[in-house]
Amino acid sequence: MATQDLPAAARPDVSWHFSPVGWAVLAGALALAYVPFASVLTGLFEVWNREPEYSHAILIPFLSLFLIWRERAALVQTPFRGSWSGVCLTLLGVLLWGVAELSTIYIIAQYAFLVVLYGLVLALAGGQVLRRLAMPLLMLAFVIPLPAFFANSLSLRLQLLSSAIGVDVIRLFGISVYLDGNVIDLGTYKLQVAEACNGLRYLYPLMTLAFVVAYLLRTTQWKRLLVFLASIPIAVLMNSLRIGLIGVTVEYWGVRMAEGVLHDFEGWMVFMISMFVLLILAAVLVRVGEPGARLRTALMLDAGPAPARTAVTRRRQLPRPFLAATGLAALATALTFVMPERTELRPARLGFAEFPLRLGDWQGVRSPLDPVYREQLKLDDYLLVDYHGAADDPVNVWIAYYDSQRKGQSTHSPRTCLPGGGWEFTSLETRSLKIPGGTLPVNRGVIVHGADRQLMYYWFQQRGRVITDEYLVKWYIFWDALTRNRSDGALVRLLTPLPPGVSEADGDRELSRFAATLSAQLPRYVPG
Repeated sequence: MATQDLPAAARPDVSWHFSPVGWAVLAGALALAYVPFASVLTGLFEVWNREPEYSHAILIPFLSLFLIWRERAALVQTPFRGSWSGVCLTLLGVLLWGVAELSTIYIIAQYAFLVVLYGLVLALAGGQVLRRLAMPLLMLAFVIPLPAFFANSLSLRLQLLSSAIGVDVIRLFGISVYLDGNVIDLGTYKLQVAEACNGLRYLYPLMTLAFVVAYLLRTTQWKRLLVFLASIPIAVLMNSLRIGLIGVTVEYWGVRMAEGVLHDFEGWMVFMISMFVLLILAAVLVRVGEPGARLRTALMLDAGPAPARTAVTRRRQLPRPFLAATGLAALATALTFVMPERTELRPARLGFAEFPLRLGDWQGVRSPLDPVYREQLKLDDYLLVDYHGAADDPVNVWIAYYDSQRKGQSTHSPRTCLPGGGWEFTSLETRSLKIPGGTLPVNRGVIVHGADRQLMYYWFQQRGRVITDEYLVKWYIFWDALTRNRSDGALVRLLTPLPPGVSEADGDRELSRFAATLSAQLPRYVPG
């Protein structure tokens, strides 16, 4: 069969174009998709400007558009058939948006926007085109910050690992150094937790870069996957090297090496080296199984082929699935203007400044919280008191309260926070304490730091519930935000020392008695 006898959709010499009206409808669909998420996207932009580890995210949409534009030659010759699966995906995104509006939890709305965007693309172009553009579109997921509870846990683990490796680097130079959790003590200077936190500042941008390199690399899938995954250990190791170099330079040239412009310059240099290491790995992988292959030829660092001039042009028709998906976006936009603004309820409560220092036969002494930790925890109120009873050993009370946990600010579990201070759990279990009127479930653990031992009870007091599971806390934050328009809550942690001669049973008797007394006071300060 001759080429001219083929249907237009199947002929390689046909180019497809939208009419001005079609482009106007496409622009309108994007506008309709934007309006319901305007405040969410504005919040994302603020995060990119505020959080250094996400400062690169502002470039990702432009990178994604460029990678899509590189496919223009193939897209022009591909008819858009649309897909009703895209309508279903758009509907899912709109439903997620509704849930986010009702629960006022931002991260749900952030992912809902991506789902709506993917749904519109699928409804417009169909599965064949979506598969071709899958990687550039998937890259957009990197603009969304990780959930706070997951990021905090990941950050701590990376900090501890980076600090430990960094100390090994310092010791290679014959420098005496002591590691206490996430604090590196050089004698003349201490590298604090905040300075060891920067591993995530390497990890997120380096993963994004690795994603782009892997996508542009003309090689087998397993090599591309390995390039992407290698960004994680490279970021951790290079951050560890940075910490080690800071320690070495401080030892020889003073504390100014860990502060100001020099400190920032070291960070920039180490990240550039990280990029170089990643590219070296890609170059080595390209040669594996392909002798003589070069990275510069394997990387498609060009603007892609220009659309070929064809003898026949055809006007694209907007598929019905795309019009239906646009209608769903229009519905969400209309609901944005008619739905009443949902203001989160914040029940009345007494501030912890009024919390009694006399509890039964215990007398308390307040302690201030360092402003650095207040800034990191982003809490709304707190109680930090040492209560002394008839026994010599005090009970340390720490209660962190949040008026709202919908934006990611939430209670930090001792399970993830204490290791940063050098403490380790030797045991951790859940127990139910007998208190007047019922029972009190608590997490009961023994922690050690060198020769020091302490007994700990902690639980999460959340809108009338006492919860011991950290992940269940997250579920109830979502559920109560959706059904009760509330997300306030607190962490309650009790500590008592276990010096030599004091058994765990003795500590349990003292701490359980105190917990029963304290729990009776909490409802006035942590609303039910």
